[in-house]
Amino acid sequence: MKKIAGIILASVMVLALAGCGKKEETAGGNKAEKKDGELKEITLVLDWTPNTNHTGFYVAQNEGYFEEEGLKVNIVQPPEDGATTMVASGQAEFGIDFQDYLPPVFTSEEKIPVEAVATIIQHNTSGIISLKEDNINSPKDLEGKNYATWDLPIEKAMMKNIVEADGGDFEKVNLIPEYVENEAAALQQDIDAIWVYYAWAGISTKQAGLDTNMIYFKDITPEFDFYSPVIVSNSDWLAENEETAKAFLRATKKGYEFAIDNPDKAAEILVKQVPELSLDLVKESQEWLSPQYKAEVEQWGYIDQTRWDAFYKWLSDNGLSEEIPEGYGFTNKYLPE
Repeated sequence: MKKIAGIILASVMVLALAGCGKKEETAGGNKAEKKDGELKEITLVLDWTPNTNHTGFYVAQNEGYFEEEGLKVNIVQPPEDGATTMVASGQAEFGIDFQDYLPPVFTSEEKIPVEAVATIIQHNTSGIISLKEDNINSPKDLEGKNYATWDLPIEKAMMKNIVEADGGDFEKVNLIPEYVENEAAALQQDIDAIWVYYAWAGISTKQAGLDTNMIYFKDITPEFDFYSPVIVSNSDWLAENEETAKAFLRATKKGYEFAIDNPDKAAEILVKQVPELSLDLVKESQEWLSPQYKAEVEQWGYIDQTRWDAFYKWLSDNGLSEEIPEGYGFTNKYLPE
């Protein structure tokens, strides 16, 4: 939903870094402990409006997991230039972003101190949704159909890849530049196919009574099983505040594991914290998404280097990004066991 911001992210952050020094730790010291009854205050910037990708944070806040770790966490929505800009410039300790939006950060001439410290979901749950009646059962079937594009190089290259991998001709896909806010409405009008994250937009179309097909990118091209979304932090801040980072991720892990075990209760907590959300949508979304948080891995938040590197190698091999060194841009160092 925030793809437009990614294209200008690196230049914005260079300007932000030029004007901002490194943020001092709000409560002093390297341990997230209460000092004289006070909690250490940190800021988490979301990638978009609150949704079930973020449930674990709201559960941790509601259930007192952050407070148990000596933290007061302010959850805020992002500015137009994105959460990572605030993290890079020291205005926030943590933010939410996506692996496919981070290459401009990692390849900037001026070293931007940002790295991913955990993934929220183990596998890429995005893909192309369409009405079942349109018979788009595989990427080749997009020929002659209207696809709503953000008109971004990486997006269009990925679309071209999956269509051609299925034996189709991408030139025959009708690219309609359109920013879709209501997927259900768009699919019933002039748009045949939309890139969505199923847990939210896909579930919303189902709740609108639509019968849809979903083609997942990861099922067509293994390199597209990237991490989406991830928690990012400022690497300079991390180096000086290791215990605080670990405390934040311990509490966050408890929040997401609560959501895994108790999806209905977690949905109710999210709506309690963000009352403008639809409880019906949140509950169904949470039921679908909860098993995806950890999937087959034992350690919540774990990022596999092979998968991380594979996507960035695909980007550089296809001229979509400068080369990103293997293992660069993420760490599992701060994750709880």
